[in-house]
Amino acid sequence: MADVLLLFVEGPSTLGVSRIARDLGLSKAVVHRILQSLAARDMVALDPATREYRLGGAAAALGARALRDSDLRSAALPLLRGLRDETRETATLSTPVPHGRVYLDQVVGLHEIKMTVELGRRFPLHAGSSGKCMLAHLDPEQREEALAGPLESLTPHTPVDTTALRGELDEIVARGWAVSAGERQADAGSVAAPVFGVSGDVLGAISVCGPRYRMTDELVADLGPRVATVAAQISRRLGGDPGRSAAPVAAGRNA
Repeated sequence: MADVLLLFVEGPSTLGVSRIARDLGLSKAVVHRILQSLAARDMVALDPATREYRLGGAAAALGARALRDSDLRSAALPLLRGLRDETRETATLSTPVPHGRVYLDQVVGLHEIKMTVELGRRFPLHAGSSGKCMLAHLDPEQREEALAGPLESLTPHTPVDTTALRGELDEIVARGWAVSAGERQADAGSVAAPVFGVSGDVLGAISVCGPRYRMTDELVADLGPRVATVAAQISRRLGGDPGRSAAPVAAGRNA
């Protein structure tokens, strides 16, 4: 059942029996029984017109409860609001999940033209500043697992050369923040910094993002240290030490 529900996290908002069966390698009969069981608990709902399923009210309630109970979100949200007010750009919070990361929350910018992100949808770690700064601070085994195999290209600017990306990740660790120019979304730019827990593991990342035409080199240079400072404040709220990371910097690399 869980595998069926997880397909809705990263896939289309509606899915049919055939698509689910193909993606999970199950028979249509098995998928139909699973969906009937989930529908009986309002975890999914059937659209009679399309004969496809979407997440139901109970799934939405579980997600909302998870957000309410998230220590990371509670610690970050007041500081994200302050960061948004200071920069006037959208401030976001992400966390790593298996095979990627998701946005947990956002405080939308104050400009007439502003960036928004899709909460709960899984994105690869190598695309965008939030993903890269989390990827940079994973332990070496987890980092190499994420870099194994071909990297998905979301835009023409997504980094897919693993050799170059490894060098950039080392620079992110040394510098303390990451930059993206159209890597996850072609017209967006962002600056992000990692948030750490008590054990020194990376728990998430915060970012400031906006249209690429506003995210100039000068603005990015100003935002980087500010975003890193706010991320360190969130880490301390969670009992973490922002100066202690599980990810080593390769010898001889400089920021």
